[in-house]
Formats: sequence, structure tokens, C-alpha cells
Amino acid sequence: MRVRGVDGCRGGWLSADVRGLGGEVDWRWWPLAETGALLRDERVAVVAIDVPIGLPELGARECDRAARKMLGPRGVSVFPAPSRSVLSAPSYAEARAVLARVPGGRSMSAQAFGIVRAVAAVDGCLSGADDDRVFECHPEVSFCLMGGGPGLPAKRTADGLAIRRRLLATRWPDVEAMLPARPARVPEDDALDALACAWSALRIAGGQHVTLGDGARDPRGLPMRIVG
Repeated sequence: MRVRGVDGCRGGWLSADVRGLGGEVDWRWWPLAETGALLRDERVAVVAIDVPIGLPELGARECDRAARKMLGPRGVSVFPAPSRSVLSAPSYAEARAVLARVPGGRSMSAQAFGIVRAVAAVDGCLSGADDDRVFECHPEVSFCLMGGGPGLPAKRTADGLAIRRRLLATRWPDVEAMLPARPARVPEDDALDALACAWSALRIAGGQHVTLGDGARDPRGLPMRIVG
């Protein structure tokens, strides 16, 4: 069985396809324009992707709250899922203006707006029919569930990278040799995150996963959940 872990990287996506724990990893970089092909690849049984799926009209999603609580100090890495109303905003200023016009709406951070293009690309490709194949994942949740706990060092620090490699090495002993095979110019932390998502995809395929959230769905019928 082939599963796919996906992390957003500059200008597109990095996918890590694996066949079983410890199996060979196939890396690929995908531009945002190929998001549909990334998610609908019939060779892949489960896709676990680090992007919000299921968007609130107002307020915060329960799965984001649960992830922040699980991660403790690393909860800051869980950005609030954007409202669907800002997906077509061409700039951060326009997104804030859109939210200001919504009764009871709250503004968003520049960091949160930074993922809007990726969120929109995925949102435009999914429907409720994809519930059993495509899952929102968060790498920090995956690393926490691997045994790293809630207090991992930041992922771009030397200690943070080393700990994440050690955690993944319990599943892929040759992770050190696999990382250099990733596409050129993709940072190591993005590759580690894609592998963490692949680890969660394997757990989903085996029915061993954990689901964060309250079972809510957004107005399009997409589940608001984080799976690890």
C-alpha cells in the first residue's frame, strides 16, 4: 500500500510516498497548480497533508484548540485556519478588510495569511467524498505522538532537526541517507515534516490514528479535524 505525506514548501508542495514503515521513500516537488493531481493520484491510498481542511465561517476550530493544548509550548506552530471568505483576497491588507466587514469577525496574522494560497488550492480540489482518502495532518502533532512529547525544540534549530531525525529513524532507520535524495532547494525541516505526515498516513491506513476535533464540518461539508 502506498501512502503520501505532504508538506507545504516555497511555491508548492513536497510529497513523500512510502510503502510501509521502513520502506523506500519517493520524493517529489509539486507546484500549487498541480494540487489536484497531488491529491487525486489513484496510486495512493491515503494522503496526509499539512494544511487546514474544513474552514470556519467565524472563530476557531476545535481541532486547532486541541492541537495547541497537546503541543504545549509548540502550540504556537498551529496557525488558525483562515475563513473561506479570505481565500480570494489578493493581499494581506485586503484579507484584513474582508474580515473587518464580517460581523463578529477577527483579523488574522501575516503568518496565517501566508498559507492562504495553499489552503485555497486544496479547498478547491476537495469535497466530502474525499473524507476517507485525504486528511489534514500537522507534523508537530505527529512528532508528539511519535514520542517526542510537547516540548520539542524549534524545528529549524540544530537540536530540533536532530531530535526529529531520531524520532523518524525508529520508523525509517536509514532516514539520514534518505534526506539528501529530496528535491533540490527543499529545506531539511520541510522534508522531515513530509515524512512525519507520511508516518501519520500509515497510521491512518492501519486504523491506528488519533483524531483531534469535535466532529464538526464546515458549510461545504469538509471535516474540521487534525489526524495523527
